[in-house]
Amino acid sequence: MISRRFVLAALALAPLVMAAAPRRPHVAPPPPPPLPLAAVERVALVTGLGTIELALDGAHAPISTANFLRYVDARRFDGITFYRAMHLAWGDQPNGLLQGGLRDPRRLFPPIAHEPTSQTGLSHTAGAISMARNAPGTATADFSIMLSDLTSLDADPKSSDPEAQAGYAVFGKVTAGMDVVRKIWDAPISQTLGEGAMRGQMLEAPVVILSARRLPPVIAAPAPAPAPAPAP
Repeated sequence: MISRRFVLAALALAPLVMAAAPRRPHVAPPPPPPLPLAAVERVALVTGLGTIELALDGAHAPISTANFLRYVDARRFDGITFYRAMHLAWGDQPNGLLQGGLRDPRRLFPPIAHEPTSQTGLSHTAGAISMARNAPGTATADFSIMLSDLTSLDADPKSSDPEAQAGYAVFGKVTAGMDVVRKIWDAPISQTLGEGAMRGQMLEAPVVILSARRLPPVIAAPAPAPAPAPAP
């Protein structure tokens, strides 16, 4: 029979034994693997003026599309704004672009590689969504939506201007809500906000993107069965 004194002595030694045991270092669990990229990825941007639906071209612009979805999935686009409306006085109206994005550098992911339109085959036509950037390879979270055809923003490999050679990276288009884009673009412009070329293009009251979420993929309806051949 084990004595009570022996049990008490064992319990007293237990913390010492546990303390002496080496502790395993804490290892953070690995991040979940990225979702596979579909040929077309759909996203809804919900604003106070309505919803804008996007179709992102994962087949032809996978880097830019995956980058945009990374911000969507991390909820880092919730609360960002459309802040710039560039109005061009020439050509058919409306003519220009609407720009939005994340203005807090602490919440940015690393810049992505540039995907020129000469590589993707896409173009800055009305409704196209394109990455905003400084130099090629610096794009992060800011993007523009075309109000009109602005194919001068496409890459032009024949140009002697390096900036024109690179162009900007289109990675999708608006599929619903261009009326919402137009409402935001038509909002009052500040004559004092902005620096350099952006002065006089900043919205007086930026429009908040309340949420940005993936939408279910569109599943094409099966083709109708061919009609049976008439009896001879």
